[in-house]
Amino acid sequence: MNSPRLLRRCLFTVLSASLVATAAVAPAHAAAGPAPRAPMAVAFSDTFDGPAGSGVDPGKWQLETGDNVNNHERQYYTSGTGNAQLDGRGNLVIEARRENPAGHQCWYGTCEYTSARLNTSGRFAATYGHVEARMKLPRGQGVWPAFWMLGQDFGEVGWPDSGEIDVMENVGHEPSTVHGTLHGPGYSGEGGIGAGYTLPDGQAFADGFHTFAVDWEPGKISWSVDGEVFQTRTPADLNGNPWVFDKPFFLILNLAVGGYWPGDPDGSTAFPQQLVVDEVTVTTSGG
Repeated sequence: MNSPRLLRRCLFTVLSASLVATAAVAPAHAAAGPAPRAPMAVAFSDTFDGPAGSGVDPGKWQLETGDNVNNHERQYYTSGTGNAQLDGRGNLVIEARRENPAGHQCWYGTCEYTSARLNTSGRFAATYGHVEARMKLPRGQGVWPAFWMLGQDFGEVGWPDSGEIDVMENVGHEPSTVHGTLHGPGYSGEGGIGAGYTLPDGQAFADGFHTFAVDWEPGKISWSVDGEVFQTRTPADLNGNPWVFDKPFFLILNLAVGGYWPGDPDGSTAFPQQLVVDEVTVTTSGG
C-alpha cells in the first residue's frame, strides 16, 4: 500500500501547484472556495503476502490464546499457525475446527473446537480514520466471525468502559446479514447500539469477498459494506450515555464457535470453517 500513498502525495503536490497558478490569474473579486480536505494516508496495511503455511507478521499482529466464558463460546484459541496461516495467495485463513489435539480445558470441560483470534494491541492503534477489511465469511449454525476494535485503554478501564466498535459481525445462521455495533458504558452486550445490513436476492457472504468498513471521526461513526453506508451513529444515539470513541483503538480479527448470540453448532454445521481475509487497511487524514 506504499505506492498509493506516494501517488496521493504526488497528486496533491501537482494539484496544489496548479491551484496556486490559477489563483494568480483569477479576478480579485473571485469567492474563495472551501478549505481543502487533508489527504488520506495509509496508517496500517496488511495484504497477507507470504509463503503458504506461514504465520502472520508478528510486528503487526499477536495471537490470543484460551477460551471465552463471558460469551459462552465453545472454541479454544490457539497460538502458532495451527488455526491462522497464510495461504500463499495473499490471504490470511482463520480456521475453526472440531478438535482438541492438545487436550485444552474450556469453561464447560474438555474443549471441543479450536480457532484463532488476532489483535494489534501494542503494535498499532488509531484514533479516527477509514478502517476496512476485505473478507469472505464462513457459514453455518454456531459460527461467529468478527472484525472489531477495542479501546487501547482496555487493560486499565476494562470493558465496556474501553468502548468497542464492531465493524462486522456475522452469526452463521444468518448467511446474508452482517451487523455493525457500538458497545460502551450503559449500552453493552445485548444493549449495544447498531444495525444490520443484508445482501439482496438471497446472496450469502460466504459466496465471495466483501469489504466491511467504518468511517470514524470525532463524534461520528458510519458503517458500510462494499462502499454502501447502512448506518451512522453519533452521541445523540446513546440515550445520554458516554461517547467513548474519541481515543486510540486497536484491531481484532477472530472466528468464534458458539456463544449466546449465534448458539452452538448442530448436526448441520460442517467443519472446518474458514474466515478468509484478503486485506486489512486503515487510512487516516494527514501524512
